[in-house]
Order: sequence, then structure tokens, then C-alpha cells
Amino acid sequence: MDHPSPAPRPASGGLLVTGLPRSGTSWVGKMLEASGEVVYVNEPLNPRHPPGHSPGVLDAPVTHRFEYISAEDDDPWRRAFTDTLALRYRLGAELRRNRSAYDLARAAKYGTSFTLGRLRGRRAMLDDPFAVFSTGWLVEEMGCQAVVLVRDPVAFVGSWRALGWRIHFHELLEQPRLVRDHLAPYVDRMRALVGSPDWLARSALLWEATYDVVDRAFADLPGVRLVSYESLVADPAAGFADLYGSLGLTWSDRAAGRVRAATTEKAGAADGAMRWSLRGGLSRTAYRPMGATTALSTYRQRLSEAEVARVRELTAPVAARIAARVEPASTRAAG
Repeated sequence: MDHPSPAPRPASGGLLVTGLPRSGTSWVGKMLEASGEVVYVNEPLNPRHPPGHSPGVLDAPVTHRFEYISAEDDDPWRRAFTDTLALRYRLGAELRRNRSAYDLARAAKYGTSFTLGRLRGRRAMLDDPFAVFSTGWLVEEMGCQAVVLVRDPVAFVGSWRALGWRIHFHELLEQPRLVRDHLAPYVDRMRALVGSPDWLARSALLWEATYDVVDRAFADLPGVRLVSYESLVADPAAGFADLYGSLGLTWSDRAAGRVRAATTEKAGAADGAMRWSLRGGLSRTAYRPMGATTALSTYRQRLSEAEVARVRELTAPVAARIAARVEPASTRAAG
């Protein structure tokens, strides 16, 4: 079925690229940055510093991973995101909190990019997987367009296993409004897995609960688009050309070249832990060029056949609903 692209918002509206960590948000964000029409803002809602707890970028206290923001008592968040989306960098607030050599270099980078971006009429683009549960608020209250990346649950679980990542469900359960508004059906299962050594069940439940919320609460909002990571990897030129169009960005030869370079296999490419890089700016989430064959098959080296089958079983109902929401971007472009 056809899902018409949402009408682009005015150029002043911000962009949000979100989805669970390891769903391709950094890659997609960097590819959108190639338009030259956005200012890349890396994970302002990450509770770790860096990249989070940088009041120059977002002058509000972040206390949890996957912070939930709603219209209920949101004044501090509204003030903070109004500045961020308007590309107003708060240097004084930043220096009062962060003054290491790295912090000063990062402040200079963001202060410059915010100022120049504002003067040139660019849009703020938030690359933030930790904002996934706040997608509705950012779209409805702050006027953002949102791209929600969906990665196949098996590939997602395999990637988290390769990195040794674990979800700590108290980060979600200790947010009463998030539980009340969205996660009540999952409370008992999450509590049962707190401290459990069953890493696969924990990771699969995080995927299931997150994309259930996305499907029920956000997917139908004007300005929200669900995008398949696997679809973009399989046909990046068509996928990003279509995505650029739906976001009101200019698909140019420069942007197309950047996408080609980022999806061309490089010798020795492997999916290891993230590393610090100066390429494209001070960032810990630099995308390493990787072709479709590698990107779409790495889970086979990470999970056994039995583990793959178990992830499929645990996530099947939500995965089926989400699959009906997304379709290959090349099909969308052709239609």
C-alpha cells in the first residue's frame, strides 16, 4: 500500500533522526548533513558526557536514558529545545559545567556551527536514539519532522551482543509518566528481567516495547516517518533521494556522492565498538563505510540459528505490525 510522504515543514522546523541505538541513526544523520542545509546535533538527550550533559547544546538536566518528555510540565524542556532548534548556543552555561580541553574544543565546534548555521538559515538536526520515546513531543510541541529508523530485531539484538550492551530496565521503569502513557503493558515483563542474565530476552523486549510504542503512539502523527534501515542499506541512492524529498532537503550531486562513499565496502570493515573520530567533527559515532552485503548479514556471525529463531518468536507480533508501516524507499520513490 502507498504511504504518501508528509508535506515538508517550513525550513525553520527542526529534524529528528531517532530509533533505538544501533538502528542507523548516526549514519542517516550524517547522510542528511551532506545536504549542507542542516546542522548536526549529536545526542543531546544522551545522559552520558560526552555527548550529553552539554548545556551549551541543550540547557536542561537529562536524568535517564530514553528520557520521556510530554506536554505535562514541560517548561524547562520547551525553553531548552527552543534554543537548540533555533541554533542558539549557550556558551556561558557550557563553560560553567564543562571546562576540559576536549570540552573547550567541542564548545568551539558547536558554537561555530550553531552561529554559522543560524546565519545561513540552516535547520537543526537532532541525531538522538535516546529521544525515541519523546518523538511525539518533539513533533507535536516543537514542530520537528521525525525520521524513526527501524532495524530488523535479529540484526539489532546481534549488534547489541557484539558490543556487549545491556538494557537496564530501571531507566524506563523509573519514569512514571513514560510507564503511565506508554509502557504499562510491559511493566511486569520488564521487572521480571531486571538483573536477569538472559541478555537476549532483555534486548528483544526493548525492541518489542519501543516499536510497539512507536506504532501505537507516533507512527500516525503528521511529520513522522518510519524508515527501514535494511531498505536504506539495500538501495541507498533511491532511499536517500526519497528521504531528502520528504524532508524538504536538496538532493544534490554532493549528497549523492557522500551516500555512495558511505555505502561502499572498505577492506577490513568490521562492526566493532564505536571509536572517537575527527572525521566530520568531534564525534564518537562516525559511520564506517560498509556495503549492503556486510551490513545485512553480520548477525549470522553473532547469533546461532536457535537464537535467531527465539528473537523472531519474541518480537513477531510487533515486527509484523511495524513491517506493514515501512516499505522499501525505492518502492515509495517509484510510486
